[in-house]
Amino acid sequence: MRTNIPLAKTPEHGPLTTSLHIGSLTSPKTVKTSSNGRHLARAGGWAVRILVVLLLLEIVSKFLTAEALKWDLVWSYLFSQKILNGVGLTLFLTTVAMVLGCVIGLVLALMRISNSLLLSATADGYIWLFRGTPLLVQLIFWYNLASFLPKLSLGVPFGPQFFAVDTNTVITSLVAAMLGLGLNEGAYMSEIFRAGIQSVDHGQSEAAAALGMSRRRAMHRIILPQAMRVIVPPTGNQIISMLKGTSLVSIIAISELLYTVQVIYARTFETIPLLVVACIWYLFLTTLLSIGQHYIERYYAKGATRNVPDSYVTKFTKLFGKPGRPTLATKEVAH
Repeated sequence: MRTNIPLAKTPEHGPLTTSLHIGSLTSPKTVKTSSNGRHLARAGGWAVRILVVLLLLEIVSKFLTAEALKWDLVWSYLFSQKILNGVGLTLFLTTVAMVLGCVIGLVLALMRISNSLLLSATADGYIWLFRGTPLLVQLIFWYNLASFLPKLSLGVPFGPQFFAVDTNTVITSLVAAMLGLGLNEGAYMSEIFRAGIQSVDHGQSEAAAALGMSRRRAMHRIILPQAMRVIVPPTGNQIISMLKGTSLVSIIAISELLYTVQVIYARTFETIPLLVVACIWYLFLTTLLSIGQHYIERYYAKGATRNVPDSYVTKFTKLFGKPGRPTLATKEVAH
């Protein structure tokens, strides 16, 4: 009787089997080479850090030891009453312009995403006009509006006018600065708001409608809170940019920080020390705004799938230490 005994087959070496087989046979030479590569990469990283630190120290030393800076003069003007008044006016212009820009931007964003062709086209035209012309030109235009419209009137178009007032009485230098900055900012904020609103999933609006919410209530309670994660970072950048952009109003003789500095060094001929005073104040204010933006981002990142921005202490620790594990935004919800 003949018995059919199956012969043992040699396992076939497919791509997966072959790769596992090769990966399991790591030679000591390969391990040593990879270890040497890690040591070289680490040494190269420290060499780059040392070079960067030396370069920074060289720049700081040149800056601190330059005779033209006259640091005693810088410190004497840094907290003078005129400079502080200029700083206060700079902050006032920044606040008013950003509030005006945010209100206009939100309205324009809602107009652009509406189903009305007239509203959408009007918003597009506004954005096209104010983004397409330089801010400095707009400031000069508003300052010289009286040469174009001697009187501001309100009434029926191409018909009788019910109310009229002298343009120079209404459009002062300060009003021209606020209008120029705020109206220009509204064009940019509209795109930021539109991007934030459209980043929220459409299912959120459908769920709100299913619960019986009106579109206005859904926008206020559902859409905008979720859109803030996208809106806050670029808005923070716009605030910082606006703070520095207020220096442009010096062209229309507004006594903000830069104009105040210019008036002083035009009299004393100490140009560089006074410009350093202005730079110190701008850097200080932008640093405060950056810190505030960081914590606002952390607040609105709660419940998001992305990581919470690292605190400044964590960033400093990571600079020379071993990077830690990122903190997930979903973990903050439990606190």
